[in-house]
Amino acid sequence: MPATAKSKTASKAMTYAQSGVDIDAGDRLVELIKPSVRRTHGQRVMGQHGAFAGMFRLDFNEKIFQRNYEDPVLVACTDGVGTKVKLAADLGILDTVGIDCVAMNVNDLIVQGAEPLFFLDYLGLHRQDPESTAKIVEGVARGCEIAGCALIGGECAEMPDIYTEGDFDIAGFAVGVVELHRAIDPVRACAGDILIGLASSGVHSNGYSLVRRIIDTHSLRLNRAYAPLGEQLLGDVLLEPTRIYAQSIVKLLRRYKVKKVVSAMAHITGGGLAGNLPRVLPTTLDAVVDTTAWEIPPIFTFLQNHGDVETDEMYRVFNMGIGYVLAVRPTFAESVLKQLQKSGESARIIGSLKKGSGQVHMEGIS
Repeated sequence: MPATAKSKTASKAMTYAQSGVDIDAGDRLVELIKPSVRRTHGQRVMGQHGAFAGMFRLDFNEKIFQRNYEDPVLVACTDGVGTKVKLAADLGILDTVGIDCVAMNVNDLIVQGAEPLFFLDYLGLHRQDPESTAKIVEGVARGCEIAGCALIGGECAEMPDIYTEGDFDIAGFAVGVVELHRAIDPVRACAGDILIGLASSGVHSNGYSLVRRIIDTHSLRLNRAYAPLGEQLLGDVLLEPTRIYAQSIVKLLRRYKVKKVVSAMAHITGGGLAGNLPRVLPTTLDAVVDTTAWEIPPIFTFLQNHGDVETDEMYRVFNMGIGYVLAVRPTFAESVLKQLQKSGESARIIGSLKKGSGQVHMEGIS
């Protein structure tokens, strides 16, 4: 073949990198995140880092870890972080949304009484920048450490035709286990049960479409500190990671191996207290919530005032300061409250259950 023909052919050669996918960058990421991922692994994790799938032993028979299940039930869920990732991308703060992703999943998982076992994450990216992506995955690993579960796999997908420059999305998948006779069952709830609320760490990961609309409409600056929020920048307040309740709840449930003192639990996500409590209660009971039992975090009042949002709408969209709720037997309420507080939770009695038709009564809202 003449030299001119050969050079013309070579100039037409195309590569995967030219289409927007950098395999070498993906390989570099795998090495960057290895230490963070390994920190979440315990005795039950098997297989090599970077394998096609993660392996996890449900039972571990050596004396160092004697724990077998009589009638185990696997519990699984999946969730993402929503448009909170847009704020993270805009601010270039990438090490917190990974914690959010773990929290949104394991907080759902423990509602069934399950102990989180392992976690997988999925990242959709415009372009693979190993150092930036590693920050996101390090956040996921940190969340797994807080939750007490192993990060055993994940996927980072470059899709420049789907995501614009700088944009990304994250989702997670959690698996846990609970003994069948210990699984939380809504029929266990009774009239008179006491509702204990655990404080949220802020907005958590729901309602950010409204948050961003308020910011855009009123030209609020994410890099500014507003007086009602103290010395923190608005962006830092809004990116505060979702609180992970897993260790506190698992520890609490382990204390009651015979008595079933916790009758129901709810993770307060989109829909607020009124939208999430009915999901875990029988249709013969109502929940009565005293909204004066806790102090509303300043960020919610700040958003409401700037967005001119009705109070009912605020409680319908946001957690308003309560991120998790337990219904417990009246005679054990004080004991459970103290145990949760000892575990580091800001816990308080916020109401009770009564006979009804599956409704939630929000008392004290003006």
